Amino acid sequence: MKERLVCPVCKTAGSLLDVVDLNKSCEEQRGKYLPLAGVAVYYSLCNHCGFCWAPELHQWPLSKFEEDIYNADYGVVDPDYLQIRPTSNAEVLRSIFPVFPPTLRHLDYGGGNGLLSRQLSAAGWLSRSYDPFVDKHTDIASLGQFELITAFEVFEHVPDVWALMSDLSSLLAKDGLVLFSTLLSDGNIHPNQRLSWWYASPRNGHISLFSRNALTLLAQSKQFNFGSFNSGFHALYTTVPPWASHLIRVG
Repeated sequence: MKERLVCPVCKTAGSLLDVVDLNKSCEEQRGKYLPLAGVAVYYSLCNHCGFCWAPELHQWPLSKFEEDIYNADYGVVDPDYLQIRPTSNAEVLRSIFPVFPPTLRHLDYGGGNGLLSRQLSAAGWLSRSYDPFVDKHTDIASLGQFELITAFEVFEHVPDVWALMSDLSSLLAKDGLVLFSTLLSDGNIHPNQRLSWWYASPRNGHISLFSRNALTLLAQSKQFNFGSFNSGFHALYTTVPPWASHLIRVG
């Protein structure tokens, strides 16, 4: 970790913040702890935009993530991943859009096993799932464009935040809407303090932790507006589409 640390978001100088064990997981919030892996994972903090990231893991190839993170034991550290979370998120979307226009296309980006999309399709939505890990052999350019893109608990897993923003920008139809969830780090991560936040968990693949400022800068890079409904649920858009005017009010 002797190389100069440059923030992946704003390209200014960062500094080492803390080190945690690879087996630090989000389940510690529920009182469940894994044995120490004995593998040090350093996190860095940008002094300008507040982005926090794990530099070494940002350089891992996909095969390394498959071997050490998204392996057969992943369900131990994220038991809601396969069914509970996608089912809950599908219910949230149906409550937000009780009458989703049947001609609009929806993409669940980072959709894992595709359960959320299948449930929405069963409810009459034109929905499909795409996950950079699960669908690694799919050419993203072949997907087309979508009026609504969702990305639930995706941003914190991404090692290349600019590739993520490029994907979303290319996939989003004109006047489309991106709804995504990730917890903001504001108030949870501080310079010169230990990284005790439960969400900073490398065993879950949480290697990119966003401040509001960092997300705003990323949005601006693609001419998106950025807004939050709360500390964990956010939106990207250029103009608010009429079918989402009840959700986002401008002016």
